[in-house]
Amino acid sequence: MRAIVFDFFGTLTDPGAEAERRAAYAATAAALGVPAAPFWAAMSGSFTERGTGAHGGTRETLLEMARRCGVEPSDRRLDAAVVVQHAGSQRVRRPRPGVLDVLDDLRAAGFRLAVLSDCSSELCEGWPGTAFAARVDAAVFSWQEGHRKPDPRLYATAAARLGVPASQCWFVGDGGSREHQGAQAAGMRPVLVTNAGYPGASAFRDDPDTFLPEHVVDDVAEVPALVERATGYSVPPPVIS
Repeated sequence: MRAIVFDFFGTLTDPGAEAERRAAYAATAAALGVPAAPFWAAMSGSFTERGTGAHGGTRETLLEMARRCGVEPSDRRLDAAVVVQHAGSQRVRRPRPGVLDVLDDLRAAGFRLAVLSDCSSELCEGWPGTAFAARVDAAVFSWQEGHRKPDPRLYATAAARLGVPASQCWFVGDGGSREHQGAQAAGMRPVLVTNAGYPGASAFRDDPDTFLPEHVVDDVAEVPALVERATGYSVPPPVIS
């Protein structure tokens, strides 16, 4: 096992942050001049479209969502809404506690790392400025690829960009979208992160995973010990400052 592919939302990000998404959408709706309730319905009901790039970038997508709510925003409102939407997206993708150290430790141990995420345009547009971008060797986003997990092409693309056969990749995720079945079918070794320390976090999965992988941890902080036991790679202990 030479590489680890991570799901993003709820796995590398703070699982508690998803509860803030509705308020973030309400702020975007206000900037657009759209009532919050229909905007929430339009956004939450269109994730597959938005997550596979059907409407283009964030500006084009917000225009489509506003029109679905019966509003034609001015260019000024639309520009302001893009800024607000990106700010809200940044808030809900904050790193989970300690996860950046975990990524650094795994890279120091010699693992190649990737992110594989079902996501809309905001993450792709903001990715270079995240704390994650410099810590992984490859990123595969549904918005750019045009298909969602568990599509086998996503897993194959992640392995190819890492330069590692899928059979030598772990896949670590919190479930949903049948991502673990997809990983296993692709030849990867799946690991479920239960997020047991975050009550209610699983409520935000769009399609809770009913497949229970062989390997289960409660938090991403447990992944280095898991892979060390399974592979013999020595993961350096965290630095306590």
